[in-house]
Amino acid sequence: MTASERGRGVAAADSTYLIALGSNQRHPLFGHPRAVVETAIELLDGTLGTVVARSPVIDSAPVGPSQRRYANAALVLASRLEPLSLLDGLHEAEAAMGRERRGQRWRSRVLDLDIVLWSGGIFAAPDLAIPHPLFRQRDFVLRPAVAIAADWRDPVSNLSLRQLRARLRKTQVSR
Repeated sequence: MTASERGRGVAAADSTYLIALGSNQRHPLFGHPRAVVETAIELLDGTLGTVVARSPVIDSAPVGPSQRRYANAALVLASRLEPLSLLDGLHEAEAAMGRERRGQRWRSRVLDLDIVLWSGGIFAAPDLAIPHPLFRQRDFVLRPAVAIAADWRDPVSNLSLRQLRARLRKTQVSR
């Protein structure tokens, strides 16, 4: 059985996922990026699992060439989906909200959904790495995540999200 076969399908019991959400483009129906993030949370709740916690939506500076500020949030999702099946569902949700996956990696987008952490710990497949490889360096992920799951531990460093954010903020101040 390949890694991708192990990560697809439905599990016997719920897993818990930390999902990061971001938007920096208006949607023709839902409006400004904050409303896009709010709508995405509603869309995910019940379709891919149950939203057990959600952060407030925050504003953050863009990463890369985009000039537009982002609206970001995080949620904790209880789901029976295995990691790759959840990723497929997140990509479908992005597409339903108007996301096109082409061009520059950090370009403006209507919606971006990322799996950050999983209660199963570490997962690796060609299309998905959990924990998300860059989340430890992204305050726009850690800030909302700490608001809802401050004590969740990174399975790689064994540091809590609160500790990771404190460490990141310390390095940002010293620069």
